[in-house]
Amino acid sequence: MTSRSVSRIVTGLNTLEGAGFPVRRPFPTAELSDFDPFLLLDEMGPVEYRPGEAKGAPDHPHRGFETVTYVLDGRMNHEDSKGNAGSLGPGDVQWMTAGRGVVHSEMPAAELESRGGSMHGFQLWVNLPQRDKMMEPRYQEIPASRIPEAVSPDGRARVRVLAGEALGRRAVIETRTPIFYLHYRLEPGASIVQPAPPDHNVFAWVFSGEAFFGPEKRAVSEGKMVLFAPEGDEVAISTKDSPAQLLLVGGVPLKEPVARAGPFVMNTRAEVIQAFEDFQAGRF
Repeated sequence: MTSRSVSRIVTGLNTLEGAGFPVRRPFPTAELSDFDPFLLLDEMGPVEYRPGEAKGAPDHPHRGFETVTYVLDGRMNHEDSKGNAGSLGPGDVQWMTAGRGVVHSEMPAAELESRGGSMHGFQLWVNLPQRDKMMEPRYQEIPASRIPEAVSPDGRARVRVLAGEALGRRAVIETRTPIFYLHYRLEPGASIVQPAPPDHNVFAWVFSGEAFFGPEKRAVSEGKMVLFAPEGDEVAISTKDSPAQLLLVGGVPLKEPVARAGPFVMNTRAEVIQAFEDFQAGRF
């Protein structure tokens, strides 16, 4: 087994999304447009809202990719043009395959809106292969109780397996292409080695503390994204004197043309224009 080295570190940018909620975004930015097959990662918050302050993302369309929403703290409600509706709370995951098109909203729960409180979570956009871009939309909503968790033998590393496999546990979520999506919580002195197939592009997003990556034990602090070199079949991560939390994400690149404009991601400019026309004509 060969450990992947760190090829690049990207600092997340602070910006506003939706109706004005704060996010920390490592990509897409001027520094990094995408990381095939991944199109966007937003860390929503963490933010503490006063009564009446909470904001979300009102009705907006998607076509041609998947959105993965993972809530750590707070609660959000969602509904869409297909009649689906639900609520996501701490530890819950929604894997939405937009396919040919949906209009949906993600808004803070009524109690969070009226009383205030904390909100923290992530949204990852995963590109769909050309063959699946116009598939029927679908949802996979997995409550926290069904997300597999595992602990390292020494108890210093815990992982929640949203997609793929880690420490002997396999995710319940089905993906259109091979993907792993892992939330690691590392105590001081932790050391883990995560298999990462050679055909996967792999990154880590550190959102709490400091961790050390690769055979060179490169130090990476909160708010930074690690891109790993393609050579190797595992990722080594450790901590020293302080704990850390991070997302470790990998996927097989599609290696297909990407034409994107706002909420639509297709393979050609003509397909993006068609998406706008379909949306404006009410065909979503």
